[in-house]
Amino acid sequence: MGKKTGKQTYYFTNPPVIISTGTVAGPIEGQGPLQADFDEILTDPRNNEKTFEKAERSILTRACQLALDHASCPTGEVDLFLAGDLLNQIISSNFTAATLNIPFLGLYGACSTAALGLGLGAMLLDGGFAGTVLTATSSHNSTAERQYRFPTEYGAQRRPYQQWTVTGAGAALLGYDRPGPKITAVTFGRVVDLGSTDPLNMGAAMAPAAADTIRQHFEDTGWDPNVFDLIVTGDLGKIGFELCREELAESGLKLGDNFSDCGIMIYDLDKQDVHAGGSGCAASALVTYGHLYKRFQRQEIHRILLVGTGSLHSTTSVQQGDNIPCVAHAIRIEA
Repeated sequence: MGKKTGKQTYYFTNPPVIISTGTVAGPIEGQGPLQADFDEILTDPRNNEKTFEKAERSILTRACQLALDHASCPTGEVDLFLAGDLLNQIISSNFTAATLNIPFLGLYGACSTAALGLGLGAMLLDGGFAGTVLTATSSHNSTAERQYRFPTEYGAQRRPYQQWTVTGAGAALLGYDRPGPKITAVTFGRVVDLGSTDPLNMGAAMAPAAADTIRQHFEDTGWDPNVFDLIVTGDLGKIGFELCREELAESGLKLGDNFSDCGIMIYDLDKQDVHAGGSGCAASALVTYGHLYKRFQRQEIHRILLVGTGSLHSTTSVQQGDNIPCVAHAIRIEA
């Protein structure tokens, strides 16, 4: 256990590099403040497909191909493909894996999937079990609404504290054969359930898990939060982000201006009608693989802590009155 420090954190003795990324953003996301850092932006939420579900799998496949193309890496040189999404049986990822024809490990971490894929991919590489890993995730507003809430055709009125599921897909190619930001440590989170039962208020449900993992990362490593250019949670939105900040402060960990949230960053909350901000697997994937990766390339940032957050409920569990268990995983990325 020489690579483990503290209770939940693992250092990598041979840190893998994020070689390249690929991002495809939806039309609304393409109107937000980060539009210049996305590789492609859809003009049609169906992406010329017959259904929204087929559109989601098409953009996930496209994001993976973009990451491979940017590195001039054929699929035959990739050892493992790690992916997951929000739909039942991670169907978008399954169809993408069938298209890519790369050995596939399906993941389910809900909206924490981008961070989960980075952490597991880095472990496989550092452990010598693979030389190149492709990890990816996606979400689509209309597929998530249809599965978890109401068909979009209903026009159901949304509550002010609700978040807008991000339409998009992001992929990252991990390996060693060229320069790039390195994944130097991961803190895998515990599942936290503090009794939240409202599936429309996911930010509030996920905030305790985010706070728990952030506290554990700094307890395990002894690092000062101020050494990070950015500590960014996955998709807590306005409500969950403030709850997370308050909970951390009450426990003695006061984070400053370098603390933010992907669900807040991806939209202009004053101009775009997304209520409390963004959610969904693509929230952290687009911000990390698009905006933040480009900032690393421009040498504007040198060290970040990505804390992917995930609400692990299902439609069945919610209908049966169960609580909403949540998880968060922290990934340290350094230039």
